[in-house]
Amino acid sequence: MSVMRDPVEETEKQAEEVHLPPAPQRGFSVKRLIPVGILLAGLGGFFALGLDRYLSFQTLVDNRDWLQMQVAENQALTFLAYIVIYALVVAFSIPGGTIMTLAGGFLFGTWIGGSLTVLAATLGSTAVFLAARSALGGALRARAGGYLERMEKGFQENALSYLLVLRLVPIFPFWLVNIVPALLGVPLRIYVIGTLAGIIPGTFVYASVGAGLGSLLDRGETPDFGIIFDPQVLLPLLALAALALLPVGYRYLKNRNAKA
Repeated sequence: MSVMRDPVEETEKQAEEVHLPPAPQRGFSVKRLIPVGILLAGLGGFFALGLDRYLSFQTLVDNRDWLQMQVAENQALTFLAYIVIYALVVAFSIPGGTIMTLAGGFLFGTWIGGSLTVLAATLGSTAVFLAARSALGGALRARAGGYLERMEKGFQENALSYLLVLRLVPIFPFWLVNIVPALLGVPLRIYVIGTLAGIIPGTFVYASVGAGLGSLLDRGETPDFGIIFDPQVLLPLLALAALALLPVGYRYLKNRNAKA
């Protein structure tokens, strides 16, 4: 037996269904800022405690014998300590990556020191990336709107190529390249691969300089910290960067021909 419905009530019900208010969005969570707050606190604490005086070339020179003794007696432990310290330096965006890389080559040799540096720098960079993506990524997109979306789309289409170029050629500060991909929505896997592969050439250049540091110091000389800009080093890096951009150029020409 069917029940007759009041047409007025039915109309009001339909109107309510049509004009339902949007589901409330979750408010901004302070918890998202905790990782960034920890990294900023680490950076501030580093300088407040005066630890920057230890992260210098002169400190490496003054303690070279003690450091070499530690490596000889506790090799595995020094490997771990180096990775942890280097990763923290990168994560806290502390200036001193060059000195650390030289120290790695000096203490462990070109290949082991360079490999440990690549691993540590990738770990530290990933920590910054995750913190920035969690705290700033969504908020920035909400404020920037369409402009960031277009920029984000263009970057994501060629994310690996762009990351390789930014890592290979020291155009921008290392800490900045850690943050920008997070704001542009680059996937974590692509970021890690691009960072890991992109920093290998430059890292091993400085690690090789560090490996020869002992003989330089014995002669009373100092290493060339700007070696990365030497034409014999920079030109091969630029060539690698050009190779990394080939997929971008190919995709551009392909789209252009398709439109034509």
